[in-house]
Amino acid sequence: MKKLVLAVIIVLASMGASGQNQFLTNGVAIKGYDPVAYFESNKAIEGNKAISTNFNEAIYYFSTEQNKTLFLKNPAQYVPQFGGFCAYGVSEGHLSPTEPEAFTLVDGKLYLNYNLKVKELWSKDREARIVRANENWVKGIAK
Repeated sequence: MKKLVLAVIIVLASMGASGQNQFLTNGVAIKGYDPVAYFESNKAIEGNKAISTNFNEAIYYFSTEQNKTLFLKNPAQYVPQFGGFCAYGVSEGHLSPTEPEAFTLVDGKLYLNYNLKVKELWSKDREARIVRANENWVKGIAK
């Protein structure tokens, strides 16, 4: 629990300094995982640093050139919801980091969670949590 609190404090502090409303690790989104692979392969696949692009002040890595091409055609389709912060956490009114393997695709959108255990909690009441998370995000939870 202490590690979670420390991680949230670090994330919040870095957001205040940069003004960004997305979870990044050294400027890289999704810890370097390929955002398109979630949709094309339904699994978390690490991207390749040599196949990358910038979008909304974040660097995205891809596992293939084809995935990069798909992303460039419509980046908003592939980026994670809530700036890559934990969807469960946003539904609870706070920002938490995420693990790339703890993901869910719902209605063509990518949602990430803190870990697989939190993903289980998220999945129990997913539709209501999406509504609450969207409300919190719009209110400026990350701003």
